[in-house]
Amino acid sequence: MKETSRQLLWERRSQTPLLVLAVAFAVAYAVPIVAPDADPSVHRACTYAEWVVWGAFALDYLVRLGLTPDRLHFVRTHWMDLAAVVLPLVQPLRLLRLVATLMLVGRRARMAPQIRLTTYVAGAVVGLLMFGSLAVLSVERDAPDGNIKNLGDAVWWSFTTMTTVGYGDHSPTTGLGRVLAVGLMLSGIALLGVVTANIAAWFIARFERDDQAERLQLAAIRELQEEVRALRAEVALLGGGGQGAMPAQAAASHADQPGTTSPTP
Repeated sequence: MKETSRQLLWERRSQTPLLVLAVAFAVAYAVPIVAPDADPSVHRACTYAEWVVWGAFALDYLVRLGLTPDRLHFVRTHWMDLAAVVLPLVQPLRLLRLVATLMLVGRRARMAPQIRLTTYVAGAVVGLLMFGSLAVLSVERDAPDGNIKNLGDAVWWSFTTMTTVGYGDHSPTTGLGRVLAVGLMLSGIALLGVVTANIAAWFIARFERDDQAERLQLAAIRELQEEVRALRAEVALLGGGGQGAMPAQAAASHADQPGTTSPTP
């Protein structure tokens, strides 16, 4: 319990710094792609910043692993965090660093349930657009037959690809660019499916609440009707018993009076 409390305390305290580092990482990743003609020192600084930020995320994972009481369970349940830390160390998978960083921040974010869906959807849209644009621009700009030469073309291509519109005015020509296009299309379809499913679930839940309220009202009305019937039955019984007892009481009082004789049959 003490280790778990320390782990939760660490996660709460490190959440904001990790968000800031994630933004810094995104900037350091984007600058060499958006400004390829910048001074080499700028590119080196961005590369160093990427590794520093990534080291901070790796350190965060190791600290949480050390604070958890069941390390094996932590590794099994946080395998995505481990993959996000290990895979980008491989140079051919350098493009995964940005995706992994966004994934780690999303898993670590703590927010109210009512705004979680909106935040996740907005963050996913922005992240996909940014990652797709920068990634395809980095691999297609120097391609001999490429037609994605600047950031505007890359953003337009990412938007049309993610929404599965695909006008075809801009398209990747390299193998890696087409792999990125496939990933972006699948991500866009998945995101659209999540949004549609959550909207449908919201409507269904709303209809179920309305139906439940209507059923409760009908049950209350039936209960009131039963009570009214029962009261009417009691009133009827009381009224019938009183009318039958009146002649007998009158005859008894008449017989008790002096000078009266009972009628002969």
